[in-house]
Amino acid sequence: MQVTETLSEELKREYTVVVPADSLNEKTESRLQEVGSQVRIPGFRPGKVPMSLLKKRFGAHVMGEVLEQAAQDAVQSVIKDNELRPALQPKVEISEYEPEGDLNLTVAVELLPEIELPDFSAIAIEREVAEVPEAEVDQSLERLANARRGSEPVAETRPAQSGDILVIDFVGKKDGEPFPGGAAEDYSLELGSNTFIPGFEDALIGVSVGEEKEVAITFPEDYGAEDLAGQAVTFDVTVKELRQPAPLAIDDELAKSFGRESLDDLKQAIRDQIAQEYTRASREKTKRRLLDKLSDQFTQTVPEGLVAVEFDGIWKQLEQARERDQLDDEDKAKSEDELRAEYRAIAERRVRLGLLLARVGEDNKVTVTQEDMNAALGEQVRSFPGQEQAVLSYYRQNPDAMEELRPPIFENKVVDYILELAQVTDRTVSPEELMKPDPDAEKGDDGAAA
Repeated sequence: MQVTETLSEELKREYTVVVPADSLNEKTESRLQEVGSQVRIPGFRPGKVPMSLLKKRFGAHVMGEVLEQAAQDAVQSVIKDNELRPALQPKVEISEYEPEGDLNLTVAVELLPEIELPDFSAIAIEREVAEVPEAEVDQSLERLANARRGSEPVAETRPAQSGDILVIDFVGKKDGEPFPGGAAEDYSLELGSNTFIPGFEDALIGVSVGEEKEVAITFPEDYGAEDLAGQAVTFDVTVKELRQPAPLAIDDELAKSFGRESLDDLKQAIRDQIAQEYTRASREKTKRRLLDKLSDQFTQTVPEGLVAVEFDGIWKQLEQARERDQLDDEDKAKSEDELRAEYRAIAERRVRLGLLLARVGEDNKVTVTQEDMNAALGEQVRSFPGQEQAVLSYYRQNPDAMEELRPPIFENKVVDYILELAQVTDRTVSPEELMKPDPDAEKGDDGAAA
């Protein structure tokens, strides 16, 4: 096998490889002999089939196998002999081949860059922190209490008002005909809750028990059912009962209904939960600031192939968002070329940071343990209240989905390692400032490519 380097340009290498005809013919005959010892051909005993007949029947197929294996061997030889670190699977093309002749290949390899790590101890990062206001604890407690609050009949005879609960029957009609899913009996509707189609609740303010009323409304343009979106309909409504929220004491008994020993215990649990949300928000902002600084410092050339793969993934998500009409106004106002340039820059940033963090993790033996994976799975399960068992079963039955949890865990552990070395200074801010979303992060520019 003769190997010649034909291109050496930054991270790109190309080689021509010549596999001699003698070597190919030898491997082909050897493989045909193996086939001859296994196949049964009428008139011949296994292992006694003439080579000429084997070549006639199986020669093309066997030669294809030999050429494929020769190409694989050539790639492995090029990588090993030149001590290359490919970023992607090398590209192999047959540049010239004639039966019974030499095999000429072109092997193109894109390399991983040699990464020079910055001095992490010289990086200064500001970390925003916020204290949990008691008012927010009280508001959360009130929401919990309202979720447990029952209702009672309104004693006096009066029209319905905002905050009341109507028990109603209704039938929705489009062009005078009932439409699927538009009817219900004994439906409890809290007026002013904005849980029904816009305009429906407002139209029922002032009704009385026993009253029948036709409510005319128009479904929103973005309504989920396409056959009803933007359509004018009517609802025949019968008011059966008028109720109001029942009084509910916020005390130790309420706390016990939530599995807590006392009201103070419940409030502390709420306070801890809010504090965890603040901690997550603080960490995400700190992580982004660190990644920004690392991206600014690590400006080495990265493999174009990796950038292309990352960009294709981002662009696919963008097109899906466009199809669902979920692009933000800023992106809608940009041309196709502007969007491609912007998201390609994001793809390049992700690849650059991914390579840097991978190197840091490798050098410092950062690993993802089974305990880490279990914790990540637990977070996924808790993200879908009421569907915990289904989510757990999904991950247990789909190893690939489980493996998708690994890269973010690794990235976060490496980020934590770097933050331990960096100069991190806390700055107390208001909860509103801490929880304010980062517009760049919303575009997915807050992480690194796995």
